[in-house]
Amino acid sequence: MTQARLDAFQVIADPSRREILHLLSKNSLTINSLAENFEMSRPAVSKHIKVLYGAGFISIEDIGRERYCILKQDGFNELQQWINYFDNFWKSKLKKLENLLDEKAKKAKQ
Repeated sequence: MTQARLDAFQVIADPSRREILHLLSKNSLTINSLAENFEMSRPAVSKHIKVLYGAGFISIEDIGRERYCILKQDGFNELQQWINYFDNFWKSKLKKLENLLDEKAKKAKQ
């Protein structure tokens, strides 16, 4: 049975996964190093890493006998596109409001 791919917001909804991303923003870490930061089993941390990997938030690089987790931009791009859409929406609304207020101010001066 295949698992449905989670969207970026479902992935970051979990506080543990957000903390993993935060930790990886400082340095690439092994899976064991990441697990030391949580009060959960290593297999539980591995499941979170699998989700982050599947959504494009991290890559995993084998160096010797260790597996290093490294931040990757792909998952963040999906978030950024969604945020940009609403940034543009609000900029447009505020620009319309600014134009309306400028027009009213001009009429009031006449």
